[in-house]
Amino acid sequence: MQAEVRGARPPGQGAEARAMSRKAAMSGWIGSTLEYYDFAIYGQAAALVFPAVFFPSQDPTVALIASLATYAVGYVARPLGAFVLGTWGDRHGRKNVLVLAMMLMGVSTLAVGLLPTYGQVGVLAPVLLVLLRLVQGFAVAGELGGASAMIVEHAPADRRGFYASFSLQGTQAGSILAAASFIPLAAFLPEAAFQSWGWRIPFLLSAFVILAGYLIRRRVAETPVFLEETARGGAPKAPVLQVVRESRGTIVRCVLMALANVVGTTVVVFGAAYATNEAYGVGMSPATYLWLPLAANVVAVVLIPYFGKLSDRIGRRPLMIAGPLGAGVLSFGYLYAVGQGNVVLTIALAILMFGVLYQVWNATFASYFQELFPTRHRVTGFAVSQNIGLMLVAFLPSVFAFIAPPGSANVPLVIGGLTLLLCIVSAVAAWTTPETSRVDLRDLEQPGRAGIATAAPDRERAGAA
Repeated sequence: MQAEVRGARPPGQGAEARAMSRKAAMSGWIGSTLEYYDFAIYGQAAALVFPAVFFPSQDPTVALIASLATYAVGYVARPLGAFVLGTWGDRHGRKNVLVLAMMLMGVSTLAVGLLPTYGQVGVLAPVLLVLLRLVQGFAVAGELGGASAMIVEHAPADRRGFYASFSLQGTQAGSILAAASFIPLAAFLPEAAFQSWGWRIPFLLSAFVILAGYLIRRRVAETPVFLEETARGGAPKAPVLQVVRESRGTIVRCVLMALANVVGTTVVVFGAAYATNEAYGVGMSPATYLWLPLAANVVAVVLIPYFGKLSDRIGRRPLMIAGPLGAGVLSFGYLYAVGQGNVVLTIALAILMFGVLYQVWNATFASYFQELFPTRHRVTGFAVSQNIGLMLVAFLPSVFAFIAPPGSANVPLVIGGLTLLLCIVSAVAAWTTPETSRVDLRDLEQPGRAGIATAAPDRERAGAA
């Protein structure tokens, strides 16, 4: 049956092609792990440390909102990074953009660990912090789009979902490393030492990312599909204009589907602030709460390849619909458990909500989004749509803190309701998008076959699914 799949790897591309598929997947995994470690440690520090270090205020709510806003600032830069780095990847190759993105991320994260505090230089400290977060956001915008494009374009058609899931497994592994780097520091250092210098250690470790990123990414070959498109003169001078002209409907749907990222925001970012910030009065210790995303991400790392493989068997759309809906419903129970200070129930629901149900969506969206765009603007289309969606979600921690501030009695109902609403929007967007799991990527290169206009059989499968 697999031999009948359109786009399956032709005879004559056996062992060498399979080896390159695995090499691309491993490169995507390692690169995403390192780069998302850099990006994730900022989220941990924004909830646990930065309110006191960079945004001291007599009003703890103001300090918390300001700190979480700097977390969101990184997502503001992501659409710009998507435009610039997506264009670079579509014009100059997937390999080049991946090396550039990782170098920018490593340097900016290292610099955060060297910043002076508000107490040392005043308002200059948060200004520099915001500028470095902007560079982080710019850099990470090109990472997943370039990595997943490289993997999808190297992979056999009947295993694209499985191979592409490794780039997402890498992002979760990076989050594990981020949480793990803070746990011993928060647990064993005196609070004064942790606030003074302990939090800097995870950022300073990014020096290794700079070296590792260069060594890993420089060894991966460019994809055959991209080289073929370039040889035909298909690399556009302005991929952003082309993707808007040819695939704007796909971009809108992908942006709406990306709202499912609210699940991670609710669990990892706002959940940390709700559980540990003194003003909310829940009283979980930072050391205890840091175990929650760690446990959820360990489960996620195990399950992601299975969900990716499942999407190759039953299609992308069912998973893109079911995952957000299930996680959104559970958000009420999770936030209630946090509010009650029930550590065991909080961890259990976080694992089920973020480590399982959200990963059903997370393991699938990279291959799905990549398959919706043609090679000539695939990196740009993926990066722009993903990062616009993420930018919209990124401000939610501050919005959550504003509409349900410390002292509110209805935090689980209000925040859970908003989380579920955005998950429903994501699921509806997936339901209205065609299935792509059997599309031959080369079919998308024909004029008029960009984006949502895939093959007619896929429209039929979309309706059946």
